[in-house]
Amino acid sequence: MDGLLFFVGVIGNIISVLMFLSPVKTFVRVVKSGSTEEFESLPYICTLLNSSLWTYYGIIKPGSYLVSTVNGFGVVVETIYIALFLFFAPPRKKSRTAILLGVVDIGFFAAAVSVTYLLLHGDMRINAIGFLSSGLNIIMYASPLAAVKTVVTTKSVEYMPFLLSFFLFLNGGVWTFYAVLAKDWFLGLLI
Repeated sequence: MDGLLFFVGVIGNIISVLMFLSPVKTFVRVVKSGSTEEFESLPYICTLLNSSLWTYYGIIKPGSYLVSTVNGFGVVVETIYIALFLFFAPPRKKSRTAILLGVVDIGFFAAAVSVTYLLLHGDMRINAIGFLSSGLNIIMYASPLAAVKTVVTTKSVEYMPFLLSFFLFLNGGVWTFYAVLAKDWFLGLLI
């Protein structure tokens, strides 16, 4: 069982890396055009928070190094995406993104880590971060839907991140299987 668990975890990591890298084409376009056009920052803001919390979860839960390493990679990649978004966004979108980044990815994450680290110990800390991470997965998995308004308005799926949506779907399936094998119900709850 441990061999199968490790194998599924590695497959999950590979799919997760592909999920994190799926917006590269979008950001090549943003850099080439010098504009974020109609793209939204919300999926990247949500994924950064999600990856940050799962990295913390993987660090504090014994034997969860596959969870922490791939999500640590996700933190780095999403930070690059957000930095590019901030650099190329028009002023109004830039300020909205900066506010979201400060409140969600810095403020909320710092509060979650501080509270759980200072006030909770052992399994209680793991459970609190597990519940929080699982709940926030809903937001991350739904965040590509932020483009739906643009899709309806422009009558074009050009701004709907297909690869991101596709790899989110694959990622959810593999990590759910991993969660069942590992009996880690937080990973399986919503991933």
